Amino acid sequence: MDKKELQAEILRLKKEKDICILAHAYQDHELWEVADYMGDSFGLSLQAQKAEQKNVIMCGVRFMAETVKILAPEKRVWIANDKAGCPMARQMNRMDVLELRKKYPDYTVCAYINTTADMKRAVDVVVTSSSAMKIISKLPDEKILFIPDPNLGGWIAEQMPDKTFAFYDGGCPTHMLISAKDVEEARRLHPEANILVHPECLKEVVSQADYVGSTTGIMKYAKESDKKEFVIGTENSIVAHLQIECPDKTFYALSPLCVCSNMRITTLEDLYGCMMGTCGDEILLSPQEIEEARRPIDRMIELGG
Repeated sequence: MDKKELQAEILRLKKEKDICILAHAYQDHELWEVADYMGDSFGLSLQAQKAEQKNVIMCGVRFMAETVKILAPEKRVWIANDKAGCPMARQMNRMDVLELRKKYPDYTVCAYINTTADMKRAVDVVVTSSSAMKIISKLPDEKILFIPDPNLGGWIAEQMPDKTFAFYDGGCPTHMLISAKDVEEARRLHPEANILVHPECLKEVVSQADYVGSTTGIMKYAKESDKKEFVIGTENSIVAHLQIECPDKTFYALSPLCVCSNMRITTLEDLYGCMMGTCGDEILLSPQEIEEARRPIDRMIELGG
């Protein structure tokens, strides 16, 4: 089958097999075209929770599929490619968090959603890049241990001088490939462009940006702005997506290195194979794991509205 035939077969199968397809923003556009929902990891989980279908396939990485299972435990959930993992999510485990709690006994442990279900069981609250400021500002606690990304955590801390932050030495290896020199070069080559970056980038990159926000925030800003040129400082698939959706504007990648191989590993063939039962992996979590991992997510929802 060629691409169009494969997409048509996927669309037929998802109706026949009662499947909701989720595609993260970093997936290729050909996967967007067959997905029921596209967005960031938490947004996709909420869509899956509301979806009528009893089966869900995540085109993204494993922690995202786990979050879907946590929020919609009654559904069967698969990851389309079982090798699609997130390096940052693997930087810490539950035992690491429990050890850090001994080091910071009077700190509230705040975890980025880009973490495993097992690790979430040991934290107090979960945040996304778009909700972190709102959630942490509402926490009554003055001391915050932010894990695992010190870049996102540092960006938040700079805007909250009334709180004390501690960090873990982790972060997104893909976003950290973008350098301050990349920003300087982008300013030289595209002086009329706005530079939009993700807060997972290094401090010296974030400090020079015109806008800092989540992936969906970056896309929203670019679509709604009157500007015609943008330099995008997040996974480079967003450049292609924005160029397709905003043909009257021009988009450039801040760094050619900002490509997440873990996100790009999922293909239409993987999705089709998962639907046919020949590849992918079903997400299986015990009732106890779901209950304990959901507790900090529920607190995020409670604080974030």
